[in-house]
Amino acid sequence: MSEELLTYQLSLNDFDKQYYKDYPLLCGTDEAGRGPLAGDVYAAAVILKPDTVIEGLNDSKKLTAKKRDLLFDEIKEKALYWAIATASVEEIEKLNILNCAMLAMKRAVDGLGVTPDLVLADGNKLPPVDCPVQFVIKGDAKSASIAAASILAKVARDRYMEEMARKYPQYLFEKHKGYGTKLHYEMLEKYGPCEIHRPSFLKKKKKKSAGKTGE
Repeated sequence: MSEELLTYQLSLNDFDKQYYKDYPLLCGTDEAGRGPLAGDVYAAAVILKPDTVIEGLNDSKKLTAKKRDLLFDEIKEKALYWAIATASVEEIEKLNILNCAMLAMKRAVDGLGVTPDLVLADGNKLPPVDCPVQFVIKGDAKSASIAAASILAKVARDRYMEEMARKYPQYLFEKHKGYGTKLHYEMLEKYGPCEIHRPSFLKKKKKKSAGKTGE
C-alpha cells in the first residue's frame, strides 16, 4: 500500500474510531442509483470490527470496477454484519427518489439482523431507522463503515443492471447502468422506455429539453 493510500485508509478508520467507545456496533449506510433513468435504487449497511483494516477502502466512485469487485467480497468476509436492500421503480414513482433512497437505507439497516448502536448515513438526510442515526456529508470519503457500504451498494446495483441488460439487451444497460448518457438517450429514442425505466425521470428530461427549444 502506498504511503498516501495508507494515510487515507487510517483517516477513514480514525473517523470511525471516535465513535466506537460509545457505540461499539457502529453501522455505516449508503445508497447507489439515485440518478439513473432506469432501475431500482440500492443501499447497503455495514458494521465493521473496530480494528478491521481493508486495504484500498475508499469512496466507491473513486475506485475502478475491478477494485470494487475485489473489495465487495472482502468487505462481506470481514464485516461483522452487512446487508443490501432496494426500493423498486414502482416505489420511486410513488414516493420519489429521495424518500426511496432513505427507504432502501432503512431496509438495509433492518436487514443486518442486529440493532446498531449508531448509524452513520452518507449525505445530509436521516433515514428513518429505529436506532440513533447521524448523517455525514461526503461520508463515503470520511468513514470506513460508510465507504464499505457505498461499495456494496454500488457493486450490487451494477450487477443488477447487468442482469437487466440480459433481459432488455436493446438498451445496453451493461454499458451505462441506466444513467442518462448519450448512448442511453439514443436507445430510448430508438426503442422507447421499458418497464424498468423511471417515468418521472423521463418526464423531467422531456420538460428540460422542451424548455431549451422554447416549446
